[in-house]
Amino acid sequence: MSYLFPTYTKWEVEPASAAGTILIDKNGKRYLDFTSGIGVCNLGHRPKPVEDAIQKQLDQYWHLSNLFVIDKQEAAAKMLADAAGLDLVFFANSGAEANEAAIKLARKQTGKHKIITFKNSFHGRTFATMAATGQEKVKVGFGPMLETFVTIPFNDIAALEKEMSDDTAAVMLEVIQGEGGIITAEEQFLAKVAHLCKQHQAMLIIDEIQTGIGRTGKPFAFQHFGLKPDIVTTAKGLGSGLPIGAVIGKGNLSSAFGPGSHGSTFGGNPLSVAAATATMEVVFQDSFLAEVKEKGEYLAKACSALLSLPQVKEIRGLGMMLGIGLSVNVQDTLATLRKAGLLALPAGENVLRLLPPLTVTEQEINEAVAMIQNTLTNQSLTAVQG
Repeated sequence: MSYLFPTYTKWEVEPASAAGTILIDKNGKRYLDFTSGIGVCNLGHRPKPVEDAIQKQLDQYWHLSNLFVIDKQEAAAKMLADAAGLDLVFFANSGAEANEAAIKLARKQTGKHKIITFKNSFHGRTFATMAATGQEKVKVGFGPMLETFVTIPFNDIAALEKEMSDDTAAVMLEVIQGEGGIITAEEQFLAKVAHLCKQHQAMLIIDEIQTGIGRTGKPFAFQHFGLKPDIVTTAKGLGSGLPIGAVIGKGNLSSAFGPGSHGSTFGGNPLSVAAATATMEVVFQDSFLAEVKEKGEYLAKACSALLSLPQVKEIRGLGMMLGIGLSVNVQDTLATLRKAGLLALPAGENVLRLLPPLTVTEQEINEAVAMIQNTLTNQSLTAVQG
């Protein structure tokens, strides 16, 4: 009997240890982990610089309160703000909390309530972020959603132009929809979003929970498109596995988040900030990001060989965030891959999602792609014989 609420469908793998790209289960079986804890362990499992930073902080103090001036928070906030080209940071504990805070910030700053989001988006599971999410399955059974969220088709300029007005507080989007199937926004669409936000004095909120902290070969994915958002949210890869999220915003938003307007008991926890700082010190190096870009291109090229298989319809994504569109339900494929020794993720019903650590080697990429090819080939043969 489990004492946990059954909110997750558990895999048959019980981890015993992990380092880098490799996870070992309690039976000693080795896996290549191309999930990175769902885009969290961007430097792999237990990266030494992060481990050392956490241990050093453990020897000093674990928790204070955000009533204190904490120089390490200030230093981490500056690193984030500089990387995003913005000015101010609020630390939270997760991506959902960061998005929740961004929604509050946009509404308070503008004095308006309507926020436009997009179909197949995913922004979290709190009431506000659930309402913002463009997937009905997330909302089933929870009753009426928080009002004034309007969801329209992604990459649809006509729908956007029709919905935007002076009553719009913000447009909230992912540059690459992760949970929605690894769908990348079109450059023309993003340019129109930015133009209309400026025209109607609406905030542009970019959700970088999954795409941020180097995942696409730049500090943030919006930087591939020349965008200048008002608010950026990030989490997952920021703390290399310790719980931390952040809202990054323009300096003119400071008055909207003054004393008492928002808060978090554990947000900016010293251990999480130490992990985040050590992570950013590695990831935001130009040489490291150049390697991520090169390895992302290598991964895409290696996966392109899969297009010869009948089940594979499309390869899409950016950097180390890749989706393999299949004509079959992805869950059976993922289960077979786990037996072969590869951990991967779904993105919707028919997309196999690869989120390897940014430190993955070409050899590990080749090994993973070979396992995918063998699995899909065997499934195809079995289907023909059946």
